[in-house]
Amino acid sequence: MTLSKPHPSPSLLALVGMVVVLATINPATATHPGLEQFIERNAAETGFEAAELRSVLEGAEFQQAIIDSITRPAEARPWHEYRQIFLGDPRIDGGVEFWREHRELFDRIAEQLGVAPEFVLAIVGVETNYGRITGSYRVLDALVTLGFYYPRRGDFFSRELAQFFRLSREESLPLEEVLGSYAGAMGVGQFIPSSYRAYAVDFDDSGSRDLWRSLPDALGSVANYLKVHGWEAGRVPALPVTVAPPGIEQDFAIKPAHTLAALAELGFEFDRAGLPPDTPATVIELEGAQGPEYWIGLNNFYVITRYNRSPLYAMAVTQLAEAIRDRAASESASAP
Repeated sequence: MTLSKPHPSPSLLALVGMVVVLATINPATATHPGLEQFIERNAAETGFEAAELRSVLEGAEFQQAIIDSITRPAEARPWHEYRQIFLGDPRIDGGVEFWREHRELFDRIAEQLGVAPEFVLAIVGVETNYGRITGSYRVLDALVTLGFYYPRRGDFFSRELAQFFRLSREESLPLEEVLGSYAGAMGVGQFIPSSYRAYAVDFDDSGSRDLWRSLPDALGSVANYLKVHGWEAGRVPALPVTVAPPGIEQDFAIKPAHTLAALAELGFEFDRAGLPPDTPATVIELEGAQGPEYWIGLNNFYVITRYNRSPLYAMAVTQLAEAIRDRAASESASAP
């Protein structure tokens, strides 16, 4: 059975290519490989003069730690190990407390954007532990390192670097000072530059979109991202499979391309939770401690994978959201 699984680790060929590039450049020098080509391609659209781009880029530093981090992401772990990072009591209790502190804001987000609080909480809980850890790398260094020294995804990160220059002008961000993750993601919700430009919102009506210091902007932007990508209010992301049929030769992509009825006919047993039989669905396989775990992935699960492509990430968000919601309800019911 071929199912939606975590993306494999980089191929040997890609790793060899990276080693070759790193062996033939000297990151200590002022000029990065591909710098002039980047300037030629992007000077006009970024709004910077070529000399300005060159000056900023020559001040960026290659960081080997960034290459090391991106080649061993947490999503490379099996599910039963990955979930332990995010599903412990401290993360759940932290989400409940964060919700309690900002209940009015979460209510406004749910009303205006149609995303329940627990899902916004779960995303920022997984991404930054509710804003506590937003990254310590200069975004400029991260994007230059990955754009110029990481051939496997160099084109992608070069485009993000160009987006970062444009973003800096639009939001008055100091290029040399902005901090983020090793992949150049920023703020409480960890938006890469292109996502920042496309989906961030000014939810506090301040005239700017500040994903670090403005919780309305940061949390509203997470909800807006989900909304724009097709979030369905009131729908669960996934359903647990109680019985999975053996020996089915069928591909299941991460995007729902079947229906609940069709999956039931294939022998998957699950509680439909009142959903119509024609609800679009797929099958997710995760590596549990005692063997494979099977889930029925629905539209909202797919939407979460638009935020981060890993099925492990989407399941961690799904289960953390459920745990936060249930614990908050339990505490509310037991309160005097």
